Amino acid sequence: MNTNSNKYIFIYASVMVIIVAAILSTAAMLLKPLQEKNKRVEKMQNILTAALSGEAALQINAETATDMYQKYITEEMVIGLDGEVLNIYNVADQKFTQSQGADTVRAFDIDLKVQLNNIKDGKHATLPMFKMEDQGNTLYIIPVRGLGLWGPIWGNIALESNFNTIAGATFGHKGETPGLGAEIDTRPFQVQFVGKDIFDKKGDLVSILVVKGGIATIPEAQRIHAVDAISGGTITSVGVQDMLSDCLDNYKAFFKKQLN
Repeated sequence: MNTNSNKYIFIYASVMVIIVAAILSTAAMLLKPLQEKNKRVEKMQNILTAALSGEAALQINAETATDMYQKYITEEMVIGLDGEVLNIYNVADQKFTQSQGADTVRAFDIDLKVQLNNIKDGKHATLPMFKMEDQGNTLYIIPVRGLGLWGPIWGNIALESNFNTIAGATFGHKGETPGLGAEIDTRPFQVQFVGKDIFDKKGDLVSILVVKGGIATIPEAQRIHAVDAISGGTITSVGVQDMLSDCLDNYKAFFKKQLN
């Protein structure tokens, strides 16, 4: 066959496309288990980082995450919108200690994005929560998800056993502006949340305000429920505020049952 003919070029190009597609498909299948493992490890890291501090926090990395998760996270809880605990998974024993039929799924395996969409659509939804024990202290970690300026933002909020005071927070984003909205994933922004309360003195859930211009601009009594917004990152800051308000509100019935 004439290697300069259009027919030869077409056949050669088609064969190469098929070969490359086959290679890419095979590579994707082979890499998928590793990718899934990496996602789970990253999720463990984010949960732990929200709750641990000091020397323990410095030890969190991809290599230690699994062991540290099993050490510190004692229970994974699945919560219904009515505040009922639907199931509890004991991490150390790797078994359910409480379960209810169709909702017997590990909190770790719940896709928060799907559940939040279900809530918006008025469908059945379940919520994940993680219980952590550290030197006699009990913390409860709640995943959150919302929208920033350019895409999704997410994070984890660790609450003290009073289900009111924040013990730690982490946030991440897909594509916020570097130096501006992207600052939500830095410690200077996140550490502000430590010690803040999500309930006011009347027992109403007020969540956390992210204040443009800083909390010095609001009455002192409100500052226990507020943090400084990111300078130049107003829309992302509002996104964080809305994310916390919306997601924590989904747990309000649970909080009320624990506090009564």
